Amino acid sequence: MLVIPQMSKVELYAKTFTDPRLCAAIVDRLTFNGTIIETGTDSYRLASTRARAEEPAQAG
Repeated sequence: MLVIPQMSKVELYAKTFTDPRLCAAIVDRLTFNGTIIETGTDSYRLASTRARAEEPAQAG
């Protein structure tokens, strides 16, 4: 079993992989005989990073 956590939607891969054939091939290989589970939840790590970035810098 292989688990690939992904925050981007598959539809947005075309922005990263600008060649449509390459994008289609990557999605095909990742999803062939696979199960896609969408949890609909936000990333804890992303929320934590954003919260830390918004905190005022502490003088030390």
